[in-house]
Amino acid sequence: MKEVTMELTNVHKKIGKKEIIKGVNFSINKGEVFGFIGPNGAGKTTTIRMMVGLMNITEGDIKILGNSIKSNFHQAIKEVGAIVENPEMYAFMTGRQNLNHYARMNQDVTKDRVEEVIQLVGLEKAINEKVGKYSLGMRQRLGIAQALLHKPSILILDEPTNGLDPAGIREIRKYIRSLAENDGVSVIISSHLLSEIELMCDRIGVIQHGEIVKIQSLHESDEDAAGIVVSFEVDQAEQAKQLLMNELEADVQVRDHFVSVMLEKEKIPSVNKLLVDSNISVYQIQTTKETLEDQFFDLMGANTIE
Repeated sequence: MKEVTMELTNVHKKIGKKEIIKGVNFSINKGEVFGFIGPNGAGKTTTIRMMVGLMNITEGDIKILGNSIKSNFHQAIKEVGAIVENPEMYAFMTGRQNLNHYARMNQDVTKDRVEEVIQLVGLEKAINEKVGKYSLGMRQRLGIAQALLHKPSILILDEPTNGLDPAGIREIRKYIRSLAENDGVSVIISSHLLSEIELMCDRIGVIQHGEIVKIQSLHESDEDAAGIVVSFEVDQAEQAKQLLMNELEADVQVRDHFVSVMLEKEKIPSVNKLLVDSNISVYQIQTTKETLEDQFFDLMGANTIE
């Protein structure tokens, strides 16, 4: 049985008479990278603020390693490290001076621990330079180092790759995966970059109108996943489209000589036979797994993501 690091149970948030969060339930496992996504105004930021104690919970509870944010705040929150967008550091100080400054705020953080997190995030060469000279990727690494100083069990990152170039994004992604896999840290990531969420995360939770509408593993096999788009290259595309629409009662797209339909993998041979038996020649068959972005917009429509 997987060890649960954080658990949200029937979490509600009201501001005045308006209910922002409507009974959210999900949990994060040890060493898991969990993507938290949703359209603008869905409730991601409000939920994250409740997770880190910046906003009171109206109803329900959030527990971190079994300790309630509501009734045992200090014990619960000491297990959490968090960064919201670009980490704020003192630009006129070196990276090391920044970390030492934050370390002094927590009596349990030793000099050895400061050196350990510097190595963990790979900032050994730049740690004695002023932060004002750091690239965005280096600032993000330093921010993660600061969030990890007190050895939290869970790291909450809101837009961790915000403003980074492709190399910086890849760098942060690799580091987050390493944290989870090698150090057993649970990581929650809220981001609008769905392609990165797909590469980084083990599971995702989708929130809309203050409710969790989907929790999904991102490591399902193709055989288990519903989102397999199959494209048949045929000699009579319009006839094939009508045939498949009638027989499968499914949405069928036509592009050039290809007809595309979403199928379970085991149905591909029977659909191919249906086409051939109807005197439609099939020249090739291509399969494409539906991306997280495709699934998101199928679920949400055309809303903008935060």
